[in-house]
Amino acid sequence: MVDELKSMVGGDEEILYEGRPNKKCFIFESILNPLLPVAVIWAILDSTFLKVGIESGNTIMLPFMLLHMMPVWIYLAGVIFSFKKYKNTYYIVTDHGIYISHGIFTVNCDVKTFAELSRVNLHRGLLDQMFGVGDVLITTNQFTRKNTPAVLGINSISNYKEVYKLIQKLQKDIYSDIMYPNDLRPKENYGYRTKYKG
Repeated sequence: MVDELKSMVGGDEEILYEGRPNKKCFIFESILNPLLPVAVIWAILDSTFLKVGIESGNTIMLPFMLLHMMPVWIYLAGVIFSFKKYKNTYYIVTDHGIYISHGIFTVNCDVKTFAELSRVNLHRGLLDQMFGVGDVLITTNQFTRKNTPAVLGINSISNYKEVYKLIQKLQKDIYSDIMYPNDLRPKENYGYRTKYKG
């Protein structure tokens, strides 16, 4: 998957950052997800009924009870497949844009140029702080089906501050060059001192 994502990077682009999320934090976030309390309570209640059914010799109810434990199976599948999801997650930042691969069964590659980005934010949840990592959240100029701005995440990385500053600077340079093109600037107008020469 990494090679496929790298093959999408243009020949004139320079890779400035690449990496995966912190593995421990990524797996713990999969385990400690919002479905965990529901799965635990569901498992306790259903296992009680399951035990009573087995002890009473009523095996007819067994398939129904196993099916009734679907929230537990969904939670466990999410935890198990988090390893596959981790393997498919990779981030690349070039001097032109951001490349992110993610997914479990199907792998998606999100590619955004800096001209398509509108905002860059840092996020550090409780687990992020415990593992010394952070998330760089990038708001794009596109919208989701719910009519909210689409957000890309470079999540659970150890050098989140450097990546945040890098993306913020590149976005500012690209925006400055669009507003004040280098070749069209008079000598007395230095714009925002962008180093972007594209």
